Amino acid sequence: MSADTPSAGPPSADTPSAGPPSAEGPPSVEALRARRDAALAGLAAVTDEAGLEAWYRSVLSPSGEATGWKRSIGKVPKEQRKDFGQAIHEATGALELAFAAAREAVSAAALARRLAAERVDLTLPPRPRRRGGLHPLTLARRRIEGIFGAMGFQVYDAPHVELDEYNFQLVNIPPDHPARDMQDTFFFDHPDAPDARVLRTHTTAGQVRAMRELGPGPLRVILPGLCYRNEDITTRSEMQFHQVEGLLVGEGVRMSDLKGVLLEFARQMFGPHQDVRLRGSYFPFTEPSVEVDVRCALCGGSGCRVCKHSGWLEILGAGLVHPTVLRNGGYDPATHQGIAFGMGIERVVMLLHDIDDIRQFFRNDLRFLAHFR
Repeated sequence: MSADTPSAGPPSADTPSAGPPSAEGPPSVEALRARRDAALAGLAAVTDEAGLEAWYRSVLSPSGEATGWKRSIGKVPKEQRKDFGQAIHEATGALELAFAAAREAVSAAALARRLAAERVDLTLPPRPRRRGGLHPLTLARRRIEGIFGAMGFQVYDAPHVELDEYNFQLVNIPPDHPARDMQDTFFFDHPDAPDARVLRTHTTAGQVRAMRELGPGPLRVILPGLCYRNEDITTRSEMQFHQVEGLLVGEGVRMSDLKGVLLEFARQMFGPHQDVRLRGSYFPFTEPSVEVDVRCALCGGSGCRVCKHSGWLEILGAGLVHPTVLRNGGYDPATHQGIAFGMGIERVVMLLHDIDDIRQFFRNDLRFLAHFR
């Protein structure tokens, strides 16, 4: 509010009346000071903008009482005008200063009330940051590596881009073998080229590399990693998937060693009371070959939708290493034998958590991944 542009309106009932002095003549200096004190007292009682406005109109506006004092100077005898004018100047100066201070105080009080009404508690904790976590397949792979590591197996990393020779031929899958039809892969070169390169279709491709590099003595390795096949993407199959291959070679290795290793793995992975079941099967790189089942962890073997009411769930394929593969790896089948097994990491996680769509692992849906954090 400006002293030059006051708002119009009636004076407050508790402030001195506006206008010039009465017809009896100008007030004395003492009366002027009394009126000044009364006006200051009225101003001290003002607590809001409306009261401040009313006081200003009554006292300091062009039609207010202080202006009337100035107009009455001409009625004062000439010899008293100097003292009277000085008294008016002092009184109006005091009123203007008091009004400015009161306006500042009222404005500060209004701001304080507004801040209190709109207060935000800055001491509250901020919104928690969303933390990341390891992918469920990474968690499962580390757990599997830890279980086999405790049994003396070391991790061997084989290349993802593999020669046709290592991926197929050296593991007993020659060019005309029907098993190639089930492992349609991605070729970097023409399949008939001498050193044709492919994206590996199974981690078994690293077996011969591991035997040649770490043999010819006793050998215990697992070969984890991605594999690739030219598959239709469905709820049960993907063009890429993770496997863990296991390989143990030594003198006197028997089928009972395979069952013991897999039983220990199953009990570490799925629970201490697990059992395993071996069923006859066929793989080109093992002889004899078996499919390995574990009791359904969801129903305890009583039968449910997940295990198709059989009580068993297939988790991997295994067998004794084929003599041809042993020879290709630099071992003599007459003195050394081996066991091999391969499992899909996605399948293990799907069994553990009753997941029915393998595509979930590659969609990067945070709602799905957050369950494993």
